[in-house]
Amino acid sequence: MGMKSNFELAIVENVKRIRNQHKKYQPYIAMVLEVTDGYIGQIESVRSASMYSFDQLNKIAQEFNCSPKDFMPAESVQE
Repeated sequence: MGMKSNFELAIVENVKRIRNQHKKYQPYIAMVLEVTDGYIGQIESVRSASMYSFDQLNKIAQEFNCSPKDFMPAESVQE
């Protein structure tokens, strides 16, 4: 175990995509969430079970002026 589900990976990829569209890097997200850069690195790593909480996704959405739904896959995800 210890790895993310495909659903969680899709969420992480959507956060990364939107973050990149705003030309922001991991340290910026860490500052917004008041966590370490390393923690964001763990979340973005496929080998780590670390994951954003719903509250963290909401904070990121506020920062990028979007909906937390924008981080969710458009369709269900097969495992």
